[in-house]
Order: sequence, then C-alpha cells, then structure tokens
Amino acid sequence: MRPLRPWALVLGGLLCAWAGAGAGAGAGAAARSYPHSAVLDGAGAYRLLWGRRGSALALRLEVRTRGYVGFGLSASGGMASADIVVGGVERGQPYLQDYFTDENRVLKKDPQQDYHLEYAMENSTHTILAFSRELHTCDTNDKSITESTVRVIWAYHHKDMGEAGQNYHGANRGTKSLRLLNPEREEASSASLPYFDLTNKDVPVPDKDTTYWCQMFKIPVQHEKHHVTKVKPLIQKGHENLVHHILLYQCSSNLNDSVLDYGHECYHPNMPDSFLTCETVIFAWAIGGEGFTYPPHVGLSIGTAADPLFVLMEVHYDNPSETEGLIDNSGLRLIYTPVLRKYDAGVIEAGLWVSLFHNIPPGMPEFVSEGHCTLECLEEALGAERPAGIQVFAVLLHAHLAGRAIRMRHFHNGEEQKLLAYDDEFDFNFQEFQYLNEERTILPGDNLVTECHYSTVDRIRMTWGGLSTRNEMCLSYLLYYPRINLTRCASIPDIMEQLQFIGVKEIYRPVRTWPFIIKSPKQYKNLSFMDAMNKFKWSRSEGLSYNQLVLKLPVNVRCSKTDNAEWSIQGMTALPPDIERPYKTEPVICSSSSCLSCSLFLTLLGIVYITSSSIGNTGPFV
Repeated sequence: MRPLRPWALVLGGLLCAWAGAGAGAGAGAAARSYPHSAVLDGAGAYRLLWGRRGSALALRLEVRTRGYVGFGLSASGGMASADIVVGGVERGQPYLQDYFTDENRVLKKDPQQDYHLEYAMENSTHTILAFSRELHTCDTNDKSITESTVRVIWAYHHKDMGEAGQNYHGANRGTKSLRLLNPEREEASSASLPYFDLTNKDVPVPDKDTTYWCQMFKIPVQHEKHHVTKVKPLIQKGHENLVHHILLYQCSSNLNDSVLDYGHECYHPNMPDSFLTCETVIFAWAIGGEGFTYPPHVGLSIGTAADPLFVLMEVHYDNPSETEGLIDNSGLRLIYTPVLRKYDAGVIEAGLWVSLFHNIPPGMPEFVSEGHCTLECLEEALGAERPAGIQVFAVLLHAHLAGRAIRMRHFHNGEEQKLLAYDDEFDFNFQEFQYLNEERTILPGDNLVTECHYSTVDRIRMTWGGLSTRNEMCLSYLLYYPRINLTRCASIPDIMEQLQFIGVKEIYRPVRTWPFIIKSPKQYKNLSFMDAMNKFKWSRSEGLSYNQLVLKLPVNVRCSKTDNAEWSIQGMTALPPDIERPYKTEPVICSSSSCLSCSLFLTLLGIVYITSSSIGNTGPFV
C-alpha cells in the first residue's frame, strides 16, 4: 500500500493575528464547525461545508482527489462569466488562486485576490481546502453573495494545476443551486421521537424527461394533538439525481379513504378530482436539501379536527436520459412529539391567484407580475382572529420555468419595510422554504406584495397562469404562528381592462363557455380571449406598455379560510397600493479583506508538517 503523504497548513488566527488582521480565528479552519453542508456530486466525491463569519463566508471543500479542486459562483450555472477559485496541494506546497471567466468561458487570474486560504491538507485519497471571502468585495470580477439562490459550480482533476498546465476537468464537474446565507439553526435531537413515513410504493417512473407524480395519504396520528418538529426526505438509494423535488399539500378534510387507492400523474387531464382540493403547501424539499426543522417554539399540529387529515405528495422525477424500467419508493418522514410547543404553525398562500387572468406576452426579456395580499383581507382576518399580528418565520417563493426573480414586499401604514423574502436569481429547480433571519410581525392593515420577474424571450405565444410548468405562477407561502383561519390572501387582475389593451370591445354575455368568447371587433369575433391575446402582434414596446397597465389595474381580492370557506372581503375589488417601481435594492457596502496580507505570509511561514500517524485515522471526508 502506498504510504500516506499528508501535509497540513494551519493558518487561521495565527497568520491573521500576526498580520494584525483579526485574531480569534483559533487554531485554524480544521477545528471550525460549519453549520451547513452539501454533497455536490452524485458519487459523493465532492463535499462542501460553509457558514457565515460576520461580513465573510467561510467554506471548506473535501474532495476525493489528489489533484486540483475548483469551486465557483455562476449566474447561469455554467462557466461563462463565473467567479472561480482553484486550489490544492502540490509537492507539499498549498496553493489557492482567485480566477474569473469572461462571456466566452476563458479562465483568467483575478488581479484582486479575494479568496484567502486558511487550511490545506492532502492525504492518500482526499484534498481538503478551507478558505474565506468577503460577501461583497466590489471587485467587478467577483459575484456578491446574498440571500438569493446561488448557482455553485464545481470541478476537480487527478492532477494539480501546475502539472502540464491547465488540466481540463472532463466529466468531474457540475452545478448545484444553494442558499449560502441561510441562517444558522439550533436543532434539538430527534433520534428518540416517533415518526411516520409518506412514501411512494413502487411507482413506475415513465421513460420521459419530466414526470410529476401525485399520491394521496392520510395522516396516521389522529384523536390526540401532536406537533411535527422536523420533515426529512427519504430518497431511494441510487435515485438521488432522479428525485428532483417533493411538495406536500394539505387537502380538503371532506375527503374519504377512497382517495387513497392509487397515485396518478399530476396535472394530467385524467387525474382524480380530489387532487384539486390540495392547494396549500405545508412542506417543500428540493434535490440536495436537508429537510425542514421548525423553530423550537413552533410545530405543525396534527391529530385534531382542525389539522390536516389528507395530504397530497407531489414528486418531480427528472429523467433526462429517459431510462426505462425505473421503480421508485421515495418520500418524506415526519418526526413528531407529544410534548407540545407553544405555538401551532400555519401556512398562508399569498400572491397571484392561479388563473388565465395572469398572463405574460411572448418575447419579453423582463415582465413583472404582482400578486397582492391586500390590506382589506389582512384587516378583516387578522382583526378578527389575531389583532396583535402573526409572526412569519419562513417563506417559500414559487414560480415556474419563466421565473427569474421573486420578491415579497411588506408595507405597514403605507411605508415599505425591509423585504420579507427575496430571490433575485430564482431557480425553478431549487425551491424550498427560506428561514428568515428575524421573525417578522404582520399586522391588520398591512400589505404584502409578491413581485415576480419573468423572461419569455424564447416563447412565441402568450404564457398563461396555470398548473403546468410551461404555465406560470407568482406565489409566496408564509410559514407563521400562531395559526389563524386564513389560508389564502391573493388577488386577480381585472381581465376586461387587459383585453381592452388589445382592442377588444365586447364579449358574448351571458358567459356560457370558458374561456369566454369575444363578440367585437371583427378581427377577434368568435375567438376565445386566449386566442385573441395570441393573435395580437406583440412587440417589446407593446409588452412594456401592457406591463405598466396591468400593474395599475384594480384587483379582485381572494381571502379564504380552510375548506374553501371565505372571508367577507372575498370577491371584492380593491386598488393595488401606490408603491415605488422598480423596487430599489439596499446599497451594497463593500468590505475590505480581513486578511489581505495573509497570502504574503504563506511564503514566509511555509508548511507545517504533520506526521502520518497524527492523521492516519482521518479517512475519507465525505
């Protein structure tokens, strides 16, 4: 067996303290804890650990290679215009270089080196690198790190960078969407708590690129109140890249056990009618996610008459190779406790009511839609049930394939507050609840605006609000406490004023068909309003004018209770709030590097050799 040849470079607090750039880093990154981790590849060869350190992000890479390791941030998930760092250990000397790529994917050394090595080690199987970077460097070649989704790119090679020049990584590369600034959470041990599983039973995954499979379940815990404290994904071994995401919906309590007989493809013309009653998301998991843990003072209540009884699990299967004969048994595990927490969690769906009245013209590089949780709805519902307000602790922002960015704006007494949640780099393939850094109080009379940005440059026909991924949505799901009887706070824009924009003068009344039919003018006569909108010759200037009109239109208020009951404001017309457009983002404050001189001391300090026996038990770092 080849003798172990490890090296370790422990910098951390030693170098930075010597350089006068901040003591307190301790004995180096090797001893640090990282609150977040993710395996970036399907083979388990590349593991990322990370955590925020004040105005910087600390990262640790554990990769099954003795060559170079590459890590980067990319707006598209590709190599073009990416912020990249490459490092390794070559002949006992650690190296870490800050690079960037241009739009042609040409790799260039960044003249401003903003990634700083804190620890490096190589053994017989793995290379480990720990380094940090300021969140905002104001280097035009760097990508700012925010609370939005980040498309991480990764690569590695069995040789180091210095051996035969820039070795191409070949197939050892990939991309993964993450949130690098998720707040840290303290989790109580759940090892001894009871649980139940909601899993598919031998689902035949079709040999096509994308499948959504739905299965109804009945919550087994009944007649006595409990709190769900954590939800974990149960992904069948070998299907880690097949199961793309899982959503769990609360369904009507008026169903019976006959709906449990079988599963069916979601959004299919022949899917059971019972699936249509499942409208409120109570949990979301995306590929690579770690599940969801409720705060220690909050839990999802089960077991009482007011709690979910029937739930629908939607699984997105991603099978781009169209492999035949796949059978899946993945699902979710719900961990619960009889020790009740102080508050019951609730979910409010806010944004645009999913309907054809939400539409987006083709060929638009950007189009903005807004869904309103109106002050009228919040005034009535919160005023009756919780005048002191509710506390939001997590938000799921949801759109489909045309979605590019989503923000949830919050107004109190007409004054805009800090964004409740946002994702300026929305990825349809990465949607999960975002924990808020601080709980937010929503009071009677507040306004919540879900602002969705879309791109339809690759489409030649209208995009309509709907369930299909080629249709669109603009929704926010708010996790909050204490639970009140409000499940939906949304809006629908006025359709007739939208049709007037394209010249429609009259429709046939009474309305007996859907979509309804246009009577005049002649060029649209006897066309459905969908066909008329598609017939209109959309240009980018027309689309922009239409966008400006739609944002100012009166809206129909949707203000719903459980089991499709309604607050009295439901169906009323309201004016959207007078808000500033576009939203002005908070100014970015650049941080000077806390350890700029550390790279100089790398050459002065050299390598700290550690004997083979001291790390002989290290083993694979995955």
